[in-house]
Amino acid sequence: MSSFAAYIKSWFTGLGSLLTGLKVSMTNFLRPKVTECYPENRATLKMPARFKGELIMPHDANNEHNCTACGICQMNCPNNTIKVITDTIETEEGKKKKILKSYIYKLGQCSFCSMCVNTCPFNAITFAPTYENALFTRSKLIHQLNNEGSRLKEKKKKEEAAS
Repeated sequence: MSSFAAYIKSWFTGLGSLLTGLKVSMTNFLRPKVTECYPENRATLKMPARFKGELIMPHDANNEHNCTACGICQMNCPNNTIKVITDTIETEEGKKKKILKSYIYKLGQCSFCSMCVNTCPFNAITFAPTYENALFTRSKLIHQLNNEGSRLKEKKKKEEAAS
């Protein structure tokens, strides 16, 4: 008789397990759908705030950027995705100063780890919310981020700001 009782107990245990699984399945089945219908919804697609697309260097209306060509982003990049090419010029005071000649970014090698953006002390680079980067040749994935003829934003001196 004890084996029959064990059989009935295991049968009800199995039935309870089955009903629990069906409950989970039915709640998921009855939930509203959240699937994005890409590419039909390109115009209305909202990217999350933390999305990491391709790297960009923002410029203002005067074609000025914040990059001081310090090279910290290049040093912290684990894949050697960034190459900062600089020139050394002599200022009016006779001091030597490093300026940005070109900022090369290889999108095909980027792992989107955000180490470059997080370590930039001047907020000169950021990620854009672009997500369609498929191309037929890898050479088109190499971008120069600084615009032609762009220059570093001039800092206002404290005397000028006070007056």
